[in-house]
Amino acid sequence: MGSFVKLFNSSLNIISRQLTLPVSNGVNLQFVRALPHFVDIPKPGEKHRQYRRIVHYPEDGKYTVKPLDNTHLAGRDPVTGRVVAKGIGGGIKFKYHWIKFERDGPTEDVPPKEEKVLQILKCGCRTADVALVGTGKELKYILATENMKPGDIIKTSKFIPRIPVRANEGDAYPLGALPVGTIVHNIEKYPGCNRNFVLAAGCYATIIRKFDDRVVILMPNKREIALLQKCMATVGRLSNIDHSKTPIGSPNRNRELGNRPRSGLWQRKSGRHGRKIKRPPPMLLQGPPKEQKAAPMKLNINKIS
Repeated sequence: MGSFVKLFNSSLNIISRQLTLPVSNGVNLQFVRALPHFVDIPKPGEKHRQYRRIVHYPEDGKYTVKPLDNTHLAGRDPVTGRVVAKGIGGGIKFKYHWIKFERDGPTEDVPPKEEKVLQILKCGCRTADVALVGTGKELKYILATENMKPGDIIKTSKFIPRIPVRANEGDAYPLGALPVGTIVHNIEKYPGCNRNFVLAAGCYATIIRKFDDRVVILMPNKREIALLQKCMATVGRLSNIDHSKTPIGSPNRNRELGNRPRSGLWQRKSGRHGRKIKRPPPMLLQGPPKEQKAAPMKLNINKIS
């Protein structure tokens, strides 16, 4: 009888460990040793991009061109330590170059701000090359374009003239100041936004038309987005255009890039499976986020008998 009870308890523990209820409101309910335990499922890419690394920025928050230290996360959540992205792990450790995506310039009809390209260098934490530019006593890193080289002069202005500007590669202007057909990258979602479009190596977007106070751009994924005219963008195609065409070459090289090996069971579908031809998604009207109204407050008065 005692052996039967032990066998029953062991089987119950195994079943309880493997039992998982469906997800509800971002919470996964699991049974651990026959006791309910709530586990918060981390959302990938929300605070720590791709769960690949944590960059140690200066405590005072001031921008610096000094390469920053970082800590590899290896696909784990930095708080709970749970594995979120199984394909990330290992890799050579590189210093992080802090990119200043915001391009400041005059907002009136005056000569644009000029900066000189001092150096083009590789950054192991991103696919595109990085350019060190300076003006006066200010130094900063920006994303390098395809044909950018040391000694080039780049211009920045936030003024939208009546006639479109004939900009050179590396110049930054509002979308409303550039003519139709211009190739751009590092595009703001809305004026003053820190999260920009088109930052990967060799990518670019194209201005295809304008209407009202918006400019329609064609993204690398062939989707059309209508942005405000005051959104800043940098002219030209990003550097390292052969990044997506260069073969990795060996499994060792793949581990150096920070990718863990896969099981080998998954195989890409070949031509015999056919493909689905879908219509392109509708044009997206991008703008600043809407202000959320506060919920009305309800006051209840308890009646005293």
